[in-house]
Amino acid sequence: MANTPQARKRIRRNERRAEINGARISRIRTFVKKVESAIAGGDKAAAAEALKAAQPELARGVARGVLHKNTAGRKLSRLVKAVAGL
Repeated sequence: MANTPQARKRIRRNERRAEINGARISRIRTFVKKVESAIAGGDKAAAAEALKAAQPELARGVARGVLHKNTAGRKLSRLVKAVAGL
């Protein structure tokens, strides 16, 4: 158990940040799933719109430190390629 005031504060802070970061990751996943479902449905217009909405969310995840930039780049690249292939 944490004995120093600093360690106790870090535990409190880490719990708050984990909750916020979890919500951010969940939000990003939701946007990505919207693109994937539009691709699966074969609707190119809907997929393109969903991709336009997902792109800034992925970039925001990188900026906030919840996603590695290469992970976001890979996901975005794969989505763009799938939408273009429709």
